Order: sequence, then structure tokens, then C-alpha cells
Amino acid sequence: MAQETHSLEDLKDAIAAEAPEVRQPKIDKFGRAYATGKRKNAVARVWIKPGSGKIVINGRELDRYFARPVLRMILNQPLVTAQREKQYDITATVIGGGLSGQAGAIRHGISRALTYFEPALRAVLKKDGFLTRDSRVVERKKYGKAKARRSFQFSKR
Repeated sequence: MAQETHSLEDLKDAIAAEAPEVRQPKIDKFGRAYATGKRKNAVARVWIKPGSGKIVINGRELDRYFARPVLRMILNQPLVTAQREKQYDITATVIGGGLSGQAGAIRHGISRALTYFEPALRAVLKKDGFLTRDSRVVERKKYGKAKARRSFQFSKR
């Protein structure tokens, strides 16, 4: 049965016992936060640490890996939203998928790593949808069809 409260002090103690615990930063011995991001068939492993804003992807600079400005913009969205551009050095390794999926995977990984490094940023990033894994993937091809849904051209004769 429920415990009865007899005084205001007992009520304060009961409320304090049920209060949610504050999230702690998840930082490794090198002072980095690690997270995995996914999008389509791409998987990105992301490490962030305090620095000058240098971003390295698969051993290459950001401008050399993602030549299209749109992909670089996608990658920087969580940092701009959290107002942390040029404050963290980011190292990422990404495999699978195309460039668009890889950019989305790295964005997801950066967002998660930021929340591990600074748990207070979770509300800001979650509100803009950066922590949600985009689960849309390419539909598989079915037998008797040209593609996933496209039929072969109908011939009357």
C-alpha cells in the first residue's frame, strides 16, 4: 500500500525521492564524447571534443569530403542550433550509403554526441528533430516488377 504522509517534511522527502535524476556527461578518458548516427544505409561514428571547429571525415577535411554546400550545411545544423559552431573538433568515420545519407548520418551522430557532452542541449536539439533517427529506407524490389512498384510496360499484342 501507499505510504501515508503525516507532515510537510514527509511530503518533501517523498517528492525528492521521485524526482528525475540529472543527466551526467558521457566523456571518455581522452575528453571526447562518442555517438553513432544512422540515415538510410549509412552509419557514422562521431567523436567530439573541445577545440577550434575542425571537422575531419574519414581522414579528409569537411570541404574535401562534402563538395556540395548543401551537405556541409546539413552537417552544421546541430552546431548552429546549439550555438556551438567553432567550439568543438569533430572526427567522424562513415560507411555505407551515398553522400546524402552519409551527411544525414553524421548530423545524427553529432547531435547525439553533443547531448552526451552537454546534456543541457538535449531539449534544444530534440525540439528541432535532430535526435530522431530518420527511419526511411529504400523499398526493396519485388518479383514480377521492374522496380519496387513500377510494372513492366503493358503490351496489348
